[in-house]
Amino acid sequence: MNIQIHPSWKKELHEEFEKEYFKSLTQFVREEYTSHTCFPKGSQIFNAFDHCPFEEVKVVILGQDPYHGVGQANGLCFSVNDHIAMPPSLINIFKEIETDVEIPFPQNGNLERWASQGILLLNATLTVRAHQAGSHQKKGWETFTDAVISTLSRKRENIIFLLWGGFAKKKGAKIDTTKHHILTSGHPSPLSANRGYWFGNKHFSQTNALLRSFGEEEIKW
Repeated sequence: MNIQIHPSWKKELHEEFEKEYFKSLTQFVREEYTSHTCFPKGSQIFNAFDHCPFEEVKVVILGQDPYHGVGQANGLCFSVNDHIAMPPSLINIFKEIETDVEIPFPQNGNLERWASQGILLLNATLTVRAHQAGSHQKKGWETFTDAVISTLSRKRENIIFLLWGGFAKKKGAKIDTTKHHILTSGHPSPLSANRGYWFGNKHFSQTNALLRSFGEEEIKW
């Protein structure tokens, strides 16, 4: 796995790439992609970073694993490739957007349009074996993405972190709340959303209100 990542991130994370855990992770990922079908495709592993340079991050949304179905994952959390059916969590995200900020349900679930506006769509684990959820967890990716969050927390100010569900909330321990803003709610998955922990969180209007207060451009959800 060549570390093909946006230069701004390479500069900020270069020490991380030299650590032993990351070298072991790189070897593991290479072997997995050689001997199994894995997602996303190799060129999209660092897509979240490539679409959202370090100094342009305004919002961070945290996911857990890439989608493990064929053709779904594109390296951005909750996002799917063009012309791929939207998974249930993504459908619930768009439903909340529709009621919160009155933006119509979109034609596709590719969230590159969000990333290009300064949203880092970060999964805790950046790769997965096909049809095996969680198969690349605890191999080093979580350490790496913790370092990403810590670096943003330390070197930037006024980033809005959207933490949905218990897993994402645990990552919040890495964020300096005196410099940044955290919005939390249940996960948009049907299990959580249907119990009343997702719908009505108004995170999308709240995010734009915060961005306005910083003098930043609002997100076109």
